[in-house]
Amino acid sequence: MSELAVRAEHLTKKFGDFTAVNDVSFEVKTGEVVGYLGPNGSGKTTTMRMLLGLLTPTAGSAHVLGYDIHRQAAQIRPLVGYMSQKFALYDELTVFENLDFYAGIYDMPRGRRRVRIDEVLELVGLQEHRRERAEDISTGWRQRLALAIALVHGPRLLFLDEPTSGVDPSARRVFWDLIDRLAAGGTTVFVSTHYMDEAEYCGRLGIMNLGRLLAMDTPQALKRSTLPGPAWDLVLDKLIPALQALEKAPGVTQVGLRGDHLHAITQAGAHDAESLRRALGPLGENALIEEAEPTLEDVFTALTRPAERSDV
Repeated sequence: MSELAVRAEHLTKKFGDFTAVNDVSFEVKTGEVVGYLGPNGSGKTTTMRMLLGLLTPTAGSAHVLGYDIHRQAAQIRPLVGYMSQKFALYDELTVFENLDFYAGIYDMPRGRRRVRIDEVLELVGLQEHRRERAEDISTGWRQRLALAIALVHGPRLLFLDEPTSGVDPSARRVFWDLIDRLAAGGTTVFVSTHYMDEAEYCGRLGIMNLGRLLAMDTPQALKRSTLPGPAWDLVLDKLIPALQALEKAPGVTQVGLRGDHLHAITQAGAHDAESLRRALGPLGENALIEEAEPTLEDVFTALTRPAERSDV
């Protein structure tokens, strides 16, 4: 278990007749940044809460930092940090007081506490806000305070549940820079998200949908193994008629709107730019058609298209 921060085997959680997590198995190695990508309600939070010992699995097992989640949950909690979707902040307390309170919960000696709080404030860039009340700082700064609280006791493993939900793109990028710094320092990070772009930052990525873990690998490996062939961007007039034409074209496995253009996936060897132009007929006469980089959205669409939930 020494090289594994997390090992989950056939984890299942049911709430009455509803299966929130269905037979999920995976491993997280020490020092990794592993993402858990999926829409709201796909089972990401429930998986995390089982690994934290906050929910008892209906079936299956897991070890976190070598401890059994069924029998040794109390040993796990001091070793991990958890940042939930709803930041657990005390609005009437200052930034410093919030951190001091949580450090006390973890029985950190008072002499060590101030030094550690200063270290964490420096890490997340909150030094200038230490005397401000939590209710008076912006959402982006509250996000950083929530991360600081999860870090204050020096955890070996961080669980971050949709940590960037509700913040602007620039704040999201800064937050991921912090995650990279933590990982470089040896902290293992398990982070859930529904943002396709930030999922690209993860070393490995699990894709959840309807309670099932559909795949887990590096983003690049997922693109290679999941998609049947190349991706294409098509810039042309009359997007909707062109989309409808490509949906009927042999060898085109998926096609959709991407802002001001179409994005398509084709079977390997089935098409080049000219054959796609011919498939469009008159609509393709002035089209700009180029091979494109596949995206995680392509992967997610390919994995989830045939999925139907058996327990709904």
